[in-house]
Amino acid sequence: MEILDDEIHLWLESAQFVKAKPAVYVLYDKNLDAIYIGESENLQNQFAKYVDTNFENDPCKQKTHTYQRTFVENPKERKRHLLEDYKKKHGKMPCCNADID
Repeated sequence: MEILDDEIHLWLESAQFVKAKPAVYVLYDKNLDAIYIGESENLQNQFAKYVDTNFENDPCKQKTHTYQRTFVENPKERKRHLLEDYKKKHGKMPCCNADID
């Protein structure tokens, strides 16, 4: 189930090529189930950290297979809306956002 309008990208194949801009992103497992909705003021730095460490100390995000991203002016606000919409539709948060619930 796609959450953002942007196409789905394979994780390691293209994650290191994102732009250094504010963005929201959705990480998906191999079944295309959303596992995490995140935001960053600099997506290039955020994804570089994820790629370099392979989500070290975060076994939940280690399931990442694909992702979507969209560049936005206010990523914190957009993430909040995406999480609210997801919870309304599914009755829960994505598994790696569960601590927010």
